[in-house]
Amino acid sequence: MKRDNIIINKSYDFAKRIVKLYLFLSKEKKEYTLSKQVLRSGTSIGANIEEAQGGQSKRDFIAKTQISFKEAKETHYWLRLLRDTNILEEKPANSLINDCEEILYILSAILKSSKQGTEK
Repeated sequence: MKRDNIIINKSYDFAKRIVKLYLFLSKEKKEYTLSKQVLRSGTSIGANIEEAQGGQSKRDFIAKTQISFKEAKETHYWLRLLRDTNILEEKPANSLINDCEEILYILSAILKSSKQGTEK
């Protein structure tokens, strides 16, 4: 079942790409340390977004969305590192980095609009 929520859909599709990246890095490149890091943070983005959707309050929603944003920032770091150390080729790395940046942009907008009127 596909929902009409852009951040849920994008983060889920991104997580699927991250899982495939992990499988490629671990099987083909025999790279285990960085690949596990990017797997953890890259799949955590969508998991925390899903949790945010079920938040018990606006505050809970914001907290889970902030965690997703932090995980996306971490994933962005690992992807750049994989690219800049030539573990991952530039073209696929840049595609993932662009997707991650789009998720960061959306999460930033969600956080900005969600926080309006809640800060004192």
